[in-house]
Amino acid sequence: MTDPLEQAGASAPPIIGSGCTQRYDPEHLGPELGTDFPGAETLWEQWTAAEVAASNG
Repeated sequence: MTDPLEQAGASAPPIIGSGCTQRYDPEHLGPELGTDFPGAETLWEQWTAAEVAASNG
């Protein structure tokens, strides 16, 4: 095994598109890859509220 990336415990999902439209293939994303983040909406709301409060302060 000469490629150090072959030793990694994780790997990126397949990528679709190219250039500015390059993104991970949503068909291959799921909880087994660590892409499930149930608290994302709450975190986003807290962050945006803090940004609004800072800009009004």
